[in-house]
Amino acid sequence: MCVLNGEVRHYRDNALLECDAILKLEDGRYGLCEIKLGGEEAINKAKKSLALLKEKLINKSNEKEPSFLMILVASGSAYKTKEGIYVVPINLLKA
Repeated sequence: MCVLNGEVRHYRDNALLECDAILKLEDGRYGLCEIKLGGEEAINKAKKSLALLKEKLINKSNEKEPSFLMILVASGSAYKTKEGIYVVPINLLKA
């Protein structure tokens, strides 16, 4: 087991832009994760949301680039989209 000394946060702003999980490590690295249960439509919506939040954090909050963007799904195969977003079924996340 690996302990990374980080935290998990949620994000929502006044424009209703949200992110289900921001995984942040003590050294400043972070990743953005959307959790979706079903289908291509939900995945496409999550891709747009992650791209918007990434841009907002980098351009308006002067954050560095996230280490990864991920959409956690209920089932299927893991893959990386052309936008560089990981789509990962929950059964692949193991301690």
